Amino acid sequence: MNVVRLNLPLSNAYLVDWDGGQVLIDAGMRFDLAHILNHPGLNPKRLQMILITHAHIDHYGAAAAIRKATGAQVAIHRADSDALRQGYSPLGQPRGLGRMLIAGAKILEQFQPPEPCEPDLLLEEGDLINLPGLSVRVLHTPGHTHGSCTYLFEGRFAFVGDLLSTTGSVHVQRYLAQDWAVLYDSLRRLQASNPEWVFPGHGRLPIRGAALVDLADQASWIPYT
Repeated sequence: MNVVRLNLPLSNAYLVDWDGGQVLIDAGMRFDLAHILNHPGLNPKRLQMILITHAHIDHYGAAAAIRKATGAQVAIHRADSDALRQGYSPLGQPRGLGRMLIAGAKILEQFQPPEPCEPDLLLEEGDLINLPGLSVRVLHTPGHTHGSCTYLFEGRFAFVGDLLSTTGSVHVQRYLAQDWAVLYDSLRRLQASNPEWVFPGHGRLPIRGAALVDLADQASWIPYT
């Protein structure tokens, strides 16, 4: 199994390639469509599924168009499916720089609105995604959005969306959340899955699974009020 990070301007998308096909984790903005489809590692005939970690426009903006171009199914947790279906981003309550991020997101939605996308597959905690020769388990890791998910490939590689970031120092989500109170539990569930590598939604570098232990103190905040 090979993992390639697609270097998108506002977020990370990842292409997973194995003998049985390809999977795309997240789908950038609408303006990322050409970059994704023209990536030398992507084979439209082998792309089977687009797994969305959460329903923010910088992670699902091009999903509908990629499905049209490749025939790949789009999957998302049930709790975020209405946002994907209607083409909006549930941003939640900001902290710190989160207020600036909300302002920026509103501008992006005005000039680059995501195409609404009817999901092909609605996911729940513990689901095993049916892909030939590949084990993918769904971990529901809410907080950033109610339906935020981690996708655990082969029990080794965790794609966590915006639960974690490696922009600057490695850190737990600290700017936007629909439910600040459950983020710590989501981190604990990720730690309990014991991945070898963690791939964040933002930041150039993956995280060694052993480093998750060092994040425990970061996450022990009091709930947002």
